[in-house]
Amino acid sequence: MLRDNFGREFHYLRLSITDVCNFRCNYCLPDGYEGKPDQAFLSLDEIRRVCAAFGAAGTRKIRITGGEPSVRKDLPEIIRTVKATPGIEKVAITTNGYRLPEVVDEWADAGLDALNLSIDSLDPGVFKAITGHSRLHELLDGLDRAIALGIASIKVNAVMLRGLNDKQLAPFLDWIKNKPITLRFIELMQTGDNSEFFAKHHVAGEQLRQWLLANGWIQTIRAVDAGPAQEFYHENYQGRIGLIMPYSKDFCSTCNRLRMDSTGKLHLCLFSDTGIDVRPLLQSDEQRDELIEFLQNQLLDKKVSHFLQDGQSGGTRHLAMIGG
Repeated sequence: MLRDNFGREFHYLRLSITDVCNFRCNYCLPDGYEGKPDQAFLSLDEIRRVCAAFGAAGTRKIRITGGEPSVRKDLPEIIRTVKATPGIEKVAITTNGYRLPEVVDEWADAGLDALNLSIDSLDPGVFKAITGHSRLHELLDGLDRAIALGIASIKVNAVMLRGLNDKQLAPFLDWIKNKPITLRFIELMQTGDNSEFFAKHHVAGEQLRQWLLANGWIQTIRAVDAGPAQEFYHENYQGRIGLIMPYSKDFCSTCNRLRMDSTGKLHLCLFSDTGIDVRPLLQSDEQRDELIEFLQNQLLDKKVSHFLQDGQSGGTRHLAMIGG
């Protein structure tokens, strides 16, 4: 099992397969993608070797991220490859939902276990103001199709934004009353490119947490391979609520995830200063044990916190760089 100096074990890998994104979310890429879409992202063989090493080292869950992972035409084969990896029990994906009704069947056939979909508002006008796209109905149709396909875990992510969607709790609650999903409200995080936007739109999640507890919502026990959300259920709702509050006290104490970016750099934290190049150890299957040893040695340098609470955002210019 991969462990750091603070006793944290790492059962969960977030694997970015591209940093290209085709949305223009105002909290991430308000000016659209400005990278190099033709750069050499990890190949399918390199992805297979990454997964094999992490699976052998005790990782049980891999989440495929971007940018927007669906821009890669070989995404179904990537899902199938990750799913076939010994030791990996759960394959998840985080997506903006672009063309979801057209592609989700193929993802499910490839073995997808969990889907996270970004829907920052149920109001079409607000959704367009945040994302730059008029595709809300397409996302909702794709979500319903995913439910019908029986994908085991479906979550919807909504970044809380003061002055944009922070007054829309009621329609969200009505929406999940009879829908078997987890709706996760995420605190806006400060990155290198969004300091002014952050100051204007950041909303702390603790007030919502206290409201949930005061209105009959009960916090669940966190699974070993779960993400950072505090999750709540209510006897009158089929859906659940999750809160991701990176500025809360002791947020990093339960960290269980590492990140690999789309060019083969290991990130010990979403807000680390730089990535650690492991691509030279992905060139043959015989390098697996060497890669595992390298990963464990790098974990000895993992910090106790992301230090976001101190205004430090490390080398993360925007969240699309390494998939959030």
